[in-house]
Amino acid sequence: MAVLSGDVLVVNAGSTSLKLSVVDDTERSRPVASIADARVDLVGHRVVHGGETFSAPTLIDDAVVESLRRLIELAPLHNAAAVTAIEDARRVLPDAAHIAVFDTAFHHTLPDVARTYLLPARFRARGIRRYGFHGLSVQWVAERLRVPRLVVCHLGGGCSVTAVLDGRSIDTTMGFTPLEGVPMATRAGSLDPGALLYLLRHGVSLAELDDALEHKSGLTALAGSGDIAALEQDTSPETQLALAIYSYRIAQAVAAMTTALGGIDALAFTAGVGEHSARVRADICAHLSFLGVLIDDAANNELRGEGDIAARTSGARVHVVTAREDAVIARAVRKGSPVPT
Repeated sequence: MAVLSGDVLVVNAGSTSLKLSVVDDTERSRPVASIADARVDLVGHRVVHGGETFSAPTLIDDAVVESLRRLIELAPLHNAAAVTAIEDARRVLPDAAHIAVFDTAFHHTLPDVARTYLLPARFRARGIRRYGFHGLSVQWVAERLRVPRLVVCHLGGGCSVTAVLDGRSIDTTMGFTPLEGVPMATRAGSLDPGALLYLLRHGVSLAELDDALEHKSGLTALAGSGDIAALEQDTSPETQLALAIYSYRIAQAVAAMTTALGGIDALAFTAGVGEHSARVRADICAHLSFLGVLIDDAANNELRGEGDIAARTSGARVHVVTAREDAVIARAVRKGSPVPT
């Protein structure tokens, strides 16, 4: 199909925010306050979980919306918000082409060894496998840092760590849903499923457990908040322990991804926490010195925006990269997206 041109309204419904921006043909972006403020013919919607149904950019019609609604339970914090945003945008901009772009798509290159759960075949036949998320963000970083062995830490409200080999995702911490992996603002990350079964057998309802896992766990459970900037100012033992666990588990994940890659050429931090918290970056890298990952403390503390914060003697470069999911979404929308007739 022909590559389309023109401004693209990007609707990015995350777990903690809704971002609206218009991206032009040069990938320059400007925020807009509301969908009605954008006069465009193309709208790109970030959808976190495409399940087994969706991977390629997909023109949205009523049937697609219904399919996406059925996927809400796989990523309730994200997909519910995305469906609401899609319905709002289609109502406000009925003549535009609305295209869904999926966070899981970048991780379709996961090999079987990384995506397969050791569960009975009857469960795996129901689509229970590891999908991976934050793919749009990781793709942007991988395009900016073209090294053979790259580990990307997407640290925001949701967090994940991904191994990228020659530009392709080969392993990542999030799995069947965005609940798996490293600690996050309101999600605990990986847990012993036996503990959850225990709670269900001892009076905790399914609805209560679901709410706790999505909204009341992670940093919030121990420190009372998922706001890293605020927590860094809090010297209470509970908060300091929460931050220590956060960095410790993320560092463990980086080491695991290094194993998948057979080494590491560069480590990248992106998204709200990854871009703005010098302390978190320093704490994570302090656990990784055995891999030769060393940062320059002055460069790390003084950085504003993007940059390489690795020490001169570091065995791997350490980069901070500004997240640009909007640019990746706009590019996907333009590249051969079908236009309604």
